Amino acid sequence: MPLIETESTISPYWLPNGHFQSIYPALFRKVNGVIYHRERIVTPDEDFLDLDWSYGENAKSGKLAILSHGLEGNSTRQYILGMVKLLNRNGFDCLAWNFRGCGGEMNKTARFYHSGASEDLDLVIQNALTRHYEQIHLLGFSLGGNLTLKYLGESGADLNQRIKNALVFSVPMDLRACSLSIIQPENKVYMHRFLNTLKPKVNAKAAFFPDRINVSDQKHVRTLYDFDHIFTAPLHGFDGADHYYEACSSKFFIRDIAIPTMVINAKNDPIVPYSSLPLAELKDHAQVCLVATPDGGHCGFRPRRLKNGVYWSEERALEFLS
Repeated sequence: MPLIETESTISPYWLPNGHFQSIYPALFRKVNGVIYHRERIVTPDEDFLDLDWSYGENAKSGKLAILSHGLEGNSTRQYILGMVKLLNRNGFDCLAWNFRGCGGEMNKTARFYHSGASEDLDLVIQNALTRHYEQIHLLGFSLGGNLTLKYLGESGADLNQRIKNALVFSVPMDLRACSLSIIQPENKVYMHRFLNTLKPKVNAKAAFFPDRINVSDQKHVRTLYDFDHIFTAPLHGFDGADHYYEACSSKFFIRDIAIPTMVINAKNDPIVPYSSLPLAELKDHAQVCLVATPDGGHCGFRPRRLKNGVYWSEERALEFLS
C-alpha cells in the first residue's frame, strides 16, 4: 500500500506548532454525552481489566470498535471520548478498555501495563468475540497504537476473521527512539507529566510488593528511559530498557500484519519523531498504509473548522472503518 504524505494542513492558525496542537486538545477539549457501562474481567494471573462499553444508535449493526489508549491514559481521555461519540452516532458499539492500573483502581499484581502487553489486548478481544459482533475494528492511540500493531503482527494470518481492519494514531513504533526524544529540553514537559503520575503508582505498588519494588530507586529516575530501565523492564521480565524497547517496538512486527491497517502520524509530533518511523518497511507493505500529515501534533488533530465538535482524526476513522 502506498505511503501517503498529505500536503494540506489540519490545524488552525492559533495552534502554530506541534506542541500547541498536542497540548490544547488534551487540556481544553471537553466531550460530553458518552455513557459507559463497565465490565471487569479477570486475567489468567488473577488480576483484572476494566472494560468500558458504549453502545451505538443502531443496536443491531453488529459492528464493534475496540479502542486502546495511550501512556497514562484511560477510557475518559478526550481522544477516546471524541472517537467513541462519533462512532456511536454512526452505529458502532465501542469498547474502550483501561490498561492495568489505569481504570481508577490499582491492579492486584506486581506488574503494571507496558507498550508490548499484547496478551491483555488479546484477552479483551477474546471477550468481545463471545458477543454477537460480525465486524470488529481495532483503534489505538500512541502507546495503544504500538500495542495494536504488535498484536496484529504477532497474530499474522491466524487473526480471527471477524477482525476486519485497524487504525492507529501517533504511534511510537520505535520505542527507544521516542524515549530518547522525549528527554530533549523542548519535550520535557511531556516527560515530567508522565513521570508525575507513574511515580505515585510505583509508591503505591511498593507497599504491597516490597520484595519486587524498591521505592528508594525512585531517586535514580530522572527520565522516562530511567523509569523503564529501573521499573518497567524488570517488573515485566525484560533485562533492561533497551531489551524492553527491542522486544516491544511495533516496527519489528508490522511485516506480518495481514489485515488492512492505517497508521496516521503527524510530521510535527513532538513525542514521536517522524524520522523514527520505519518508512522503508511501510512503503511497500501489502496491508499497512502510513498517512503522514504535516501537522496535528501528538493525538491532537484539531481541524481548522470544527463541525459538531468532531476532530479530523475522528472523521478519518469513520471513513476508514466504513
